[in-house]
Amino acid sequence: MTEKDFRSSYDEVLPSEGKVSWKAPSNIALIKYWGKKENQIPANPSISITLDACATTTSVSYSRKEEASQFSFDLFFEGKVKEDFKPKINTFFGRIEAYLPFLKQYHFKIETSNSFPHSSGIASSASGMAALALCLMEIERRILPNMDTMFFKRKASFLARLGSGSACRSIEGDLIQWGRHERLTDSSDLYGVTYPFKVNKIFSNFHDAIMLVHKGQKQVSSTVGHDLMHGHPYATTRFAQAHSNLDALEQILAKGDMEGFIQLVESEALTLHAMMMTSNPYFILMKPDTMEIINKIWAYREATKTPICFTLDAGANVHVLYPESVKEKAIQFIQDELVVHCENGHYICDRAGSGAKKLIAQNT
Repeated sequence: MTEKDFRSSYDEVLPSEGKVSWKAPSNIALIKYWGKKENQIPANPSISITLDACATTTSVSYSRKEEASQFSFDLFFEGKVKEDFKPKINTFFGRIEAYLPFLKQYHFKIETSNSFPHSSGIASSASGMAALALCLMEIERRILPNMDTMFFKRKASFLARLGSGSACRSIEGDLIQWGRHERLTDSSDLYGVTYPFKVNKIFSNFHDAIMLVHKGQKQVSSTVGHDLMHGHPYATTRFAQAHSNLDALEQILAKGDMEGFIQLVESEALTLHAMMMTSNPYFILMKPDTMEIINKIWAYREATKTPICFTLDAGANVHVLYPESVKEKAIQFIQDELVVHCENGHYICDRAGSGAKKLIAQNT
């Protein structure tokens, strides 16, 4: 599908009012996207695990206005007015208006909440923008009720990307690829697609325990971090590495090569941080406790041969990944050795999920 396929026009009479609600999960990339072009186009392809417990629930109530002169909405987060979120939503509406021309026809009441604490250090932009995009697509589906399900999901992913790049990977589950790659003919820079190749059952029901080393705002925003890839001395090599790793991952997942999976995923995580440490300006996003957790994982894996590994986002928190088959061992290890390195001993137990869910279908 191309960008033009997602442009809409309506001859139908628009509904006067209504309410929709969707719950969308966060995701954690195994192969990282870092660096982007104009219009939220990724500089390299990525693949992520869609999470389950870490999610955003968003409800959008809409009512027709007499004049369609500008965007009009009220925004509530956790039941309270959130004025500082409004500029980002206004920018988002501006980016997607060409694809959802009804936006200025309505006043919206947007109510959103996270299943995880706002100060937990877990980025909510992916789940938040995905949930909002799905709500807006649900409104369009009420205008165009014959909309194909695949088109609905791909356009929702397309729209979510324009709010937050990684949000396009939070529509479906459990493995999602985003970014054009020659080995995957259906892949696109415009939206995420479900991973189409064989995945060995050893990778089913993978778990992600998120060690909250540092809560609160990240040292560097994702937008700033991505921009640092422009002119980065190692950017070209990094982008080529991501393509190569996607090729390697296909065989790893098909064969059930856990050792290869661990090596690739941990290398990708450390590469992301290496790119930040060698940018201009440069940043060290890991904390001492981040390194302690990593070293303990390496030591435990070496001593017990338990297939437990880590990945990182662009911050200090550590995502501890392990298969269902070692769940009890992994949780015991986390509680005995890793929790001490978490801020206030806090961590989140999550697992691979099936994607976003529609919560209500209400017409008034």
